Amino acid sequence: MRVYPEQLTQRLSQGLCQTYLLFGNEPLLKQESIQSILDESAKQGFDEKHRFTIDNQLNWQDVYDCCQALSLFASRQVLILTFPENPLTTTQANALKELAPLLHQDVVVVFDGPRLNKKQESAQWFTLFQKNGLYVPCNTPDGRQLPRFIENRCHSLSLKPDHESVMLLAQWHEGNLLALAQSLMKLQLLYPDGELTLVRLQDALSRNNHFTPFQLTDALIEGKAKRAIRILRQLEAEGVEITILLRVIQKELVQLCKMQEYGASGMGLSKIFDHFRVWQNRRAPLTAALHRLPLPALMQLLRSLADIETMVKTDFDSKPWPALAEFCLNMCGHSVQLSPVN
Repeated sequence: MRVYPEQLTQRLSQGLCQTYLLFGNEPLLKQESIQSILDESAKQGFDEKHRFTIDNQLNWQDVYDCCQALSLFASRQVLILTFPENPLTTTQANALKELAPLLHQDVVVVFDGPRLNKKQESAQWFTLFQKNGLYVPCNTPDGRQLPRFIENRCHSLSLKPDHESVMLLAQWHEGNLLALAQSLMKLQLLYPDGELTLVRLQDALSRNNHFTPFQLTDALIEGKAKRAIRILRQLEAEGVEITILLRVIQKELVQLCKMQEYGASGMGLSKIFDHFRVWQNRRAPLTAALHRLPLPALMQLLRSLADIETMVKTDFDSKPWPALAEFCLNMCGHSVQLSPVN
């Protein structure tokens, strides 16, 4: 069964499950979900807690022994297994499957791992544990989901933001939910009446948005020029290496070129996306990008990107960030010359 982090507390009040599968890319949601499980487990007498990290050094017998410590005086236990960033090896997956028949009512197992793809969610070890457990995907809400996430979180904290305040909180904290949680706690202390307005927010908070190179490429694919420039300027302010951005964008452009070539050879769009293992929620924006950017345009963008990289590596007095901003606008379909950002 699948539930989302905001539903977990209510679900826990209905009783504990044998296993909890917490996978995703958002540290705050995983941290809070694990703590909720531990709190409810403690109420029900699960006094012992054991943590294991799945790697090549893990002695799986230590994990199995926790489950087999059955006696009249044995404590109820919570086992937390932290997964590696890379997919499980065959040996690790088989070791997990051996754990399943050892579980019983005095053991709760929590899996803590990175975001899973559809293939991993269909793996035998995953379905085996999900059968008697809860899958809690703990992923960072995207720009469209974030305002609703903020509204729900404010409601749980007895905060009453107006629409403008929600949108400002979303803009200032996108990609940084830890900072959002801290900001809302601060607002609780400053304004006991819970009323949140633009003036109150601007008086109390500073910007805490944190973007990644992949959010920049998403904005470029979607053709969102203003958002792309806002992310780019934030990344520059944070001191992100421009060569990292160039590599990430280049990889995206090369894939788009290959998609256009496959399309020109007669392959259908659905088969192209399957071939490149494109997530379902990315197919619509990629379809729009392929219509907006024919192969000649993509090749020109690749040449422009190479020119910026040459500038970075050979001309140390150059200003590549304005050039990259101009590139972003061109990729989004807005050919505009930018002045250097001071």
